[in-house]
Amino acid sequence: MSSTDAVSLVVPSRFAGPPGSANGGWVAGRLAVLSGLPGAVQVTLRHPPPLELDLDVRTDEDGTVTASFGGAVLVAAEPGCLQTEPVPPVPFDVAALAESGYAGLAAHPFPGCFVCGTDRPAGDGIGLRPGRVGSAPSDPVATTWVPDPSLAAEDDLVAAHFVWAALDCPGGWSSDLVARPMVLGRITAAVHARPEVGEQCVVVGRLLRVDGRKTFTASTAYDRDGRVLGQAEATWITPR
Repeated sequence: MSSTDAVSLVVPSRFAGPPGSANGGWVAGRLAVLSGLPGAVQVTLRHPPPLELDLDVRTDEDGTVTASFGGAVLVAAEPGCLQTEPVPPVPFDVAALAESGYAGLAAHPFPGCFVCGTDRPAGDGIGLRPGRVGSAPSDPVATTWVPDPSLAAEDDLVAAHFVWAALDCPGGWSSDLVARPMVLGRITAAVHARPEVGEQCVVVGRLLRVDGRKTFTASTAYDRDGRVLGQAEATWITPR
């Protein structure tokens, strides 16, 4: 997309995260794909992107791709760099067992979230349920992911921005989102491959550190053969 191009991006209500705004991973993935940037892309969410409204997407003079509304930049994408190794995989059956410990089943700060919300009907949301693998707070979380046909692109593989979305919430749930609700502030991700619809995938998340209002996490998605589909690092912000 050249600096003279401008396209419109609309976030359908289906892809909500916190009430009234987009799921951060989904909108970050859409902007990363629209940017055409190769490799890892860093996306910063400066303000919550609204639903069902035209966002103006364009390339700034410095090459940053932005999505704006009412003249205010809401989301910005630029080349990124992943600093950590992939979170180690776990078998599909281990991830399925971990889901029974998903903290969001008892209390969820954003139950309508497209990726991990407990109020979403089957097939409407992605339905991830990241639960702790082990008993220590430092242990990773894991969830199964069997992509619904509605996530397919024209080539019948899952669209890349849905891989971004799947990498989002498992990172957040590696922390205590019930006691300390957070929203996505920045995510750097690289999508290496896209799964098939109905494929048995696993997504794992790991807490890196907490610094004041900021929480830093990593996540990795794997296909049924243990191949890395995508990897992400994220910064989460606890509202004041």
